[in-house]
Amino acid sequence: MAIDVRALNFGYRGDDVLRNVTLYAPAGKFIAILGKNGSGKSTLLKLIAGMLEFRSGSISILGQDITRLHRSQRARLIGYLPQFHTPYFPFTVAEVVLTGRASHVFSVPRRQDREIADRAMTEVGIEGMRNRPYTELSGGERHLVMIARVLAQEPRIVLMDEPLSHLDLHNQSRVLNLIRKLTSAGLTVIAVLHDPNTAFAYADEFIFLKDGSLRIIEAGARPWDQMVLVDVYGTPLETIPYKGKALVMLV
Repeated sequence: MAIDVRALNFGYRGDDVLRNVTLYAPAGKFIAILGKNGSGKSTLLKLIAGMLEFRSGSISILGQDITRLHRSQRARLIGYLPQFHTPYFPFTVAEVVLTGRASHVFSVPRRQDREIADRAMTEVGIEGMRNRPYTELSGGERHLVMIARVLAQEPRIVLMDEPLSHLDLHNQSRVLNLIRKLTSAGLTVIAVLHDPNTAFAYADEFIFLKDGSLRIIEAGARPWDQMVLVDVYGTPLETIPYKGKALVMLV
């Protein structure tokens, strides 16, 4: 297992956000986290990334207790893509992507670090923007830069909080196919997604959160079954069979 979460509990200022969450994420898979706004999806991702301290439970990353890992050790194992990123300095795109090599650099970036950053920009398709100031980019362009920065870390697990936000259809397709390429190469990708149709079309595994708790799918049910989705999202919808899964339609 790439990630092993057991009996996880977390809250802000006494308010419960996640309750008794237990889940396992297999290596080399694209895993989608789905649920309504406020169900704890982004919080769960931050906990797995080691950015928040949980009340109780445990999180293991590739067999290692996350609380025992130094920040630099976590950075070599986990790449985290936030939902939003606010630029403060007019660094070039190439310089921003190169900061993804921080956990590998002891003094100044080596030629190898620059080559890895260049390769990450090429993978994401932004090599033509390398000399543009990051502060002058659109929201979608910045998102692509941050994806390249995460890839430059060369992590074994990539956590993405709404990786398709701000992106047009062309770039959504580019990122989703890149995720497929990464998992085919053995990386584990866990992403918070809003659109269940996108999740069912591209992801291998699905995690549903409802009101801070894991929604367990009953034996014989499938993630795209209407009764499962109505329960998770609390809204009327229909599902239409499509390529062995289903398309979700609001009614």
